[in-house]
Amino acid sequence: MPQPTHPTDAARPALSPVWLVLGGILSVQFGAAIAKHLFDEIAPTTMVWLRLTTSTVILGALARPRLTGRSGADWRVAIAFGITLATMNWAIYQSFARIPLGLAVTIEFLGPLTVAVLGSRRPSDLVWVALAGLGVALLGFEPGDVTAAGVGFALLAGAAWASYILLTVRTGARWPGLDGLAVASAVATLLLTPYAVARGGEALTDPRLLAMGAAVGLLSSVVPYSLEMIALRTLKPSVFGILMSLEPAAAALAGALLLRELLAPLQLLAIACVVAASIGATRRSPAPAPLD
Repeated sequence: MPQPTHPTDAARPALSPVWLVLGGILSVQFGAAIAKHLFDEIAPTTMVWLRLTTSTVILGALARPRLTGRSGADWRVAIAFGITLATMNWAIYQSFARIPLGLAVTIEFLGPLTVAVLGSRRPSDLVWVALAGLGVALLGFEPGDVTAAGVGFALLAGAAWASYILLTVRTGARWPGLDGLAVASAVATLLLTPYAVARGGEALTDPRLLAMGAAVGLLSSVVPYSLEMIALRTLKPSVFGILMSLEPAAAALAGALLLRELLAPLQLLAIACVVAASIGATRRSPAPAPLD
């Protein structure tokens, strides 16, 4: 005989919003690890394009953005958002191809960390800047797995991530719901199409690789964004920011489990420094916007 339910049971979420955010973080990084595992068969640029194409198709179907009656300013913001989105994803995948996943995400995370620090006027934030700087400096003591190109692409991705955060606010003010993100995804996909097709070759006719690219798109874009959107309905932005600070640690875990990228103790300490700095800087600052 079924047990009577509590009157408030129906209102309670199936999972805590904290677990939803953590699930989204793991989804992003394990999707990235799967993508990197396929780099011997498919170029990073083509993999990014497959990820963005998947995101564009699904977001377009969900949002069905209204394109008519838009002002020139609306389109300029959406196009700038799309360029930033393409740059951010392309640069971090180029970094993944050259340095371990955990290190690339750690360096990339300096972007949102910078936005959090600049958005605050607390003198104590200088401590978090110093701690993040120490973490980056520690990466240089284990040069075997670190290349200048890999670091450079991660820094470019971080700068694009910082722009993404700022443009998310502007886009949300001009485009309702998911409309702006759907349009930006389409712009990013179109920008990368000529390069992805040129580099893709036979990979774009391989059903297995196309399916894996779609899976990466789901894991790295659709699933985490959906989970974060649900979680943010009940989760404080400050808590969300702290949870997002775990991205570098999640990337290191995904790299170790799926790619056997076992990091040296100093590299793990560097990641811990950046994570701690980000948690400290975001405790009372606006949370970074989720990655597409």
